[in-house]
Amino acid sequence: MKRQKSALHFTLFFRPMRIDVITIFPEVIEAGTDYSIIKRAKDKCVLDVKVHNLRDYTHDRHKSTDDEPFGPGAGMVMKPEPLFEAVEAIRSTAGDEGKVLLMTPQGEPFSQQVARELSREDHLIVICGHYEGVDERVREHLVDREISIGDYVLTGGELPALVVIDAVARLVPGTLGKDESSVEESFTEGLLEYPHYTRPAEFRGWRVPEVLISGHHAKIAEWRRKMSLKRTLERRPDLLERARLTDQDRKILLDLLSEKEAQSKNTGTHNSVEEDNNADY
Repeated sequence: MKRQKSALHFTLFFRPMRIDVITIFPEVIEAGTDYSIIKRAKDKCVLDVKVHNLRDYTHDRHKSTDDEPFGPGAGMVMKPEPLFEAVEAIRSTAGDEGKVLLMTPQGEPFSQQVARELSREDHLIVICGHYEGVDERVREHLVDREISIGDYVLTGGELPALVVIDAVARLVPGTLGKDESSVEESFTEGLLEYPHYTRPAEFRGWRVPEVLISGHHAKIAEWRRKMSLKRTLERRPDLLERARLTDQDRKILLDLLSEKEAQSKNTGTHNSVEEDNNADY
């Protein structure tokens, strides 16, 4: 009874973040938001995801959401009328304007920083693009922000929409169990995450680094930071240009670069010796 009372009190005085998704395949979004982190956020009443079938906002007997483009060219274009009508109906129900996102390969690259910015919004309205794209008047007069999840072609905007919703949901306060779990993940500080290990301590002869089972928290934190910097340097050096680095981080990076240079020289020397030994005089 007490738990029900507190839940009622929470919903009366707290408004969850709302995300409306406009799509011609509502089943895809419904299935994708009914599991894992997104479902947890919904169950905790910190996130409210509503799915809208774009065909419900059409008025012809075929429920058409697309039409042929003006001028020569292949493909179909999403019509403006259903999209405007859908967004206006959502705004009327929600009682606010919301920020309209269009999932499109022409949009700005999605990143952790973009996810963080979107998580601060009270209301997002996500349009899942299809076909050759949307009528340009939708872009010009309805959409606030265009988002792309990568330089490749997908069938539609449903999967990108789910990527955005998942990344944003993780950042909504109250979603994750531990406050620090979202802070330490890859890209949050502009770096890739450090390696993770679990039991057993030894598996097929491969041992967990001794520092992790030492119980020395300061040394573990130091090791994790170094591994995070090392992994970023090796796999995504471009991230270091905009990462938040301390003086100690820069020192570690210089040491890592020196180690890498020394290894390269040793490899080169070793190869030279082998070549000399195999030379035909």
